[in-house]
Amino acid sequence: MAKLLIAHDGQPEQHLQLSKERMTLGRHPRNDIVLTHPAISAEHAVIVTILDDSFLEDLHSTNGTFVNGHRIGKHFLQHQDVISLAKVRLTFVADGIRPLAAAQPVLAELSVLNGANAGKHVPLTKPQTTLGRAGVQVVVIHRHPQFYTITHTEGDAAPLLNGTALDRQTAECLSNGDVIDLSGTQLAFRVA
Repeated sequence: MAKLLIAHDGQPEQHLQLSKERMTLGRHPRNDIVLTHPAISAEHAVIVTILDDSFLEDLHSTNGTFVNGHRIGKHFLQHQDVISLAKVRLTFVADGIRPLAAAQPVLAELSVLNGANAGKHVPLTKPQTTLGRAGVQVVVIHRHPQFYTITHTEGDAAPLLNGTALDRQTAECLSNGDVIDLSGTQLAFRVA
């Protein structure tokens, strides 16, 4: 799990694990990471970690958030990035281990890639979403708390998942970026 090495006026103070998907930084005690310097805003910034990626976002702080000397609004953190908040320096250390997932369910959508509806988005918020034409080719996408599955339920022609035909009545897990080909219409599965 990624961590922050915190130093104040050049003196190392502590190591903090980024143990949650969303961790706030600021002067107020309710923050996940409390930094007591007077030039740091009460709610200064937030680090959001999704899978292996961490993003730093300034929360409209008075004195700004800097990464490697550049003021940022939102920044994709890289290993050894130096975050500056007033006189506090935080070094981001990535180790490739994912934080514990929050209890929030995974939400996803389908993006239509071709045809007359290209560019449209279909949110996958219901427990199951049925797509296709009855009697020709039908798939059902099931929403589970932490993942989605796709099942070919109807039709002789098998729909494709990343170019591979789906077996009838066999549920396949969907991953971010998967492409579904349903009777020539291509849909990209995207985790929101």
